[in-house]
Amino acid sequence: MLNTSDPRTPLLHLIATLSFRLGEFTLSSGAHSDYYIDCRTTTLHAEGGRLAGLALYDLIRQHKLHPQAVGGLTMGADPLVSNIASASAWDHLQHSDAPLIHGFLVRKSEKTHGTGRRIEGFNEPGARVVIVDDVCTTGASTIQAIEAARDAKFQVVGVLCLVDRQEMNGRAAVEAAAQGAPFLSLFTANDVRAAHVVSK
Repeated sequence: MLNTSDPRTPLLHLIATLSFRLGEFTLSSGAHSDYYIDCRTTTLHAEGGRLAGLALYDLIRQHKLHPQAVGGLTMGADPLVSNIASASAWDHLQHSDAPLIHGFLVRKSEKTHGTGRRIEGFNEPGARVVIVDDVCTTGASTIQAIEAARDAKFQVVGVLCLVDRQEMNGRAAVEAAAQGAPFLSLFTANDVRAAHVVSK
């Protein structure tokens, strides 16, 4: 494995302090909530991005998913994809038998020019891939990425997210779309809320 210490604890602290807010919020689904988690504040932070990449890379290795690439719907997945790919490259430099994990991004709609592709980056039909997302609420963005990956003839072998809000049947919807591939989260919203309260 690349790291000798668990990146999850400092990552949770950063999400709790940088990305979690209490208040009255309207979510993208239209639902109301007394808290909001903007993981991009953490994943685009220099240390937060590094830790997120390491933690998700560790999760991939622990569950023996063996993907050739990771990808997800832009924009939430963008920093996760880049940092996981970088973590695999650093591990490969230290351990030549550690496989490289490449990255791809899913556009929200197909390009109307050039190749017209919806997938950018790695694109090998039949490849084993893992879908990543930052927060799962309804699961809609994760499911869009799963469907786009299947349309590109990828084999989806796992789905990962940083934070599962455990609301609106999001997990169930993602698991149904994943068709047997495991859906794994690093944290729940309750984990983040608890860490936020402790940090105050």
